[in-house]
Amino acid sequence: MFTSRKKIHKDKDVEPTEFEESVGQALFDLENTNQELKSDLKDLYINSAVQVDVSGNRKAVVIHVPYRLRKGFRKIHVRLVRELEKKFSGKDVILVATRRILRPPKKGSAAQRPRSRTLTAVHEAMLEDVVLPAEIVGKRVRYRVDGSKIMKVLLDPKERNNTEYKLETFAAVYRKLSGKDVVFEYPVTEA
Repeated sequence: MFTSRKKIHKDKDVEPTEFEESVGQALFDLENTNQELKSDLKDLYINSAVQVDVSGNRKAVVIHVPYRLRKGFRKIHVRLVRELEKKFSGKDVILVATRRILRPPKKGSAAQRPRSRTLTAVHEAMLEDVVLPAEIVGKRVRYRVDGSKIMKVLLDPKERNNTEYKLETFAAVYRKLSGKDVVFEYPVTEA
């Protein structure tokens, strides 16, 4: 299994789990067998991978990739996800960049926190990563009478064919990552 270790770089030299090794092995196999992905996958690796229960007996594979490599993964996203979904049959694959949330600086501190490290900015960026082949065209926050709130996210109808069957998966994965309830929809077009 030394081959899969090349594809997993964890913080502080923590040993990868068995599932992470299977994902690393799948990436290594793709790099060696798939000619169109070979050159793109050569320098790419992952930070971690987890399985998320979606509904009933469906599961999703959430792969965390380093923030610096997100552009490389985005370039081959559609092909890579398609190949990984073949390897993990019956599971949806979602790639998310690893981002860090920094707490607000203490009073009187001269250090400023970058805007990209705030909780809100990280959750917004995560939401865009989760729905990646589709683009977000609108958001609505609905406050219920009981005080709870639910966010409705409108996705680009151009990608409807590729993402419609994954809407439930998007909601479950985002809830697991951020703790927020989200409903994904497509805008109603008036004819």
